[in-house]
Amino acid sequence: MRSKRSLPVVIVLALLTLVISACSGGNSNSNNTASNNAPANNTQASDNAGTDASQPKDGGSLIIAVAADPTILNPNYASDRVSLTIDQALYAPLFQINNGKKTFYLAESLTPSADNLTYTLKLKSGLTWHDGEKLTADDVVFTFNKILEEKQNSFLRGNLIIGGKPIEAVKVDDTTVDFKLPSVSPAFEATLVQITPIPKHIFENEADIEKSTKNAAPIGSGAFKFKEYKTGEYLTLDRFDNYFGGKPHLDSITYRVAKDANAANLALQSGEINVKYLDPQDVATIDATGNFEIKPYSEGRLSYLNFNANSDTGILKKKEVRQALSYALNREELIQAAYSSADYAEQAHSILTPDTLYQTNDVASFDNDTAKAKDLLKAAGVKEGQKLRFIVSSGNKVQESVSLYVQQKLKEVGLEVELQNMDASAFGDKAYDPKAADFEFFVGGYIMGSDPDAYSILYATGADYNTSHYSNAEVDGLWKQGAAEGDTAKRGEVYKKIQEIVADDAPLFPIGYTKTIVAMDKRFGGIDEAVLKPVVIFEDPSKLYLK
Repeated sequence: MRSKRSLPVVIVLALLTLVISACSGGNSNSNNTASNNAPANNTQASDNAGTDASQPKDGGSLIIAVAADPTILNPNYASDRVSLTIDQALYAPLFQINNGKKTFYLAESLTPSADNLTYTLKLKSGLTWHDGEKLTADDVVFTFNKILEEKQNSFLRGNLIIGGKPIEAVKVDDTTVDFKLPSVSPAFEATLVQITPIPKHIFENEADIEKSTKNAAPIGSGAFKFKEYKTGEYLTLDRFDNYFGGKPHLDSITYRVAKDANAANLALQSGEINVKYLDPQDVATIDATGNFEIKPYSEGRLSYLNFNANSDTGILKKKEVRQALSYALNREELIQAAYSSADYAEQAHSILTPDTLYQTNDVASFDNDTAKAKDLLKAAGVKEGQKLRFIVSSGNKVQESVSLYVQQKLKEVGLEVELQNMDASAFGDKAYDPKAADFEFFVGGYIMGSDPDAYSILYATGADYNTSHYSNAEVDGLWKQGAAEGDTAKRGEVYKKIQEIVADDAPLFPIGYTKTIVAMDKRFGGIDEAVLKPVVIFEDPSKLYLK
């Protein structure tokens, strides 16, 4: 399995906090060709299954379509949608946050001190890893310290440093850890939910955890344990009988790697695949079979047109040019072209999504003014016929629709857009290569979660996931100010100002706050109990069962 600087949905980082979705211009992240060599779907429940179809039964296998191979099976290094989806079943989180409320998994409680400088984490008793070793506070402290270790190159490291000083993780006893903060941080809980414990006894002697061969056959703590992986075909997980949340109902889950949208939809309809993301354009066809529950849900995701200021043409370094390109587009038309209906995407103006604290859509918006676009381009010295390059992940219907629309609209203001189609892996490598200078546009998406501090890695100067290469010293200072501000009202003003400044600088064109659409085979139940979750589909796959 190849480890690389990952993207996402999905960036990515852990659930409800951060995912940068590299190859997810829409829901096409699972528009795939099912491999003929993947394990067959077992739709027969085991002998001990009851006869009441409304009650969970044990046995059976679930097959989920995924976009590509996982980049890494380690939750603290994964930030692409596929890796995080698999990691969610392999590794249990400490806790999750939904609508501001915690659901505890490995953890039993998290309690702040009166001064909010110490958070005490209590683990559940009797936790074990998939190999039978005990999961204790030592694993939590080890994981935390390895993320802080600079040579480990973890993208989570910056979140554990406040005012230049690291947060300290201290073992109190086998089930208790104190996190000691150098100063008050309103974003700490949102930071901690990103961190998933990994086993100390597996990784303690690894010099580079991200590149460790131990990631190829992971030992996790989640509802399902690693069984088999065939690159380009499938990855299978088996039930973990000693899962602390109770023995999962399904015998196994297989993630089938596929790349062709039409073939994947046919495999879905034939029953070879049980769960798949759908493009809005495909909903009617799949729904008409009567065999699937169609579940649209908000992921707190922004779909955007990225402007690469680092391109070798140099023209996107100018704010006026970026504003002009935005004026040339019509957001309402673009949403219709990409998502078929406003039902699946709300018009976006802010870089923050509506589920994020202090979000406001009341910021500068440059769109739907062709005359203004022409004037700004002329004033900026952009010559008519200037060629701009748009990289596209082939088979991604949203990306393809957006690219064709942008090509048409920019032609109306005198610019030539060259479309460069490539497979999903090549697209991800190029779009998120910080040194790539041979293109101007791509369609991306990210899910950052409830606290706005997480967005700083997208927009701070030189940040790892700053794909537009945006730089504004005032905004850099405001990110630091917001992260440390304990007063709610003052903090809100800081993030409002960030949104206003970035919107005016136009480092990207926000398209829409999108909904994800999942098709679930009606032969399976437990979808509500498993909880539909941004990026990973199911928060707790142990609750899924074959009817």
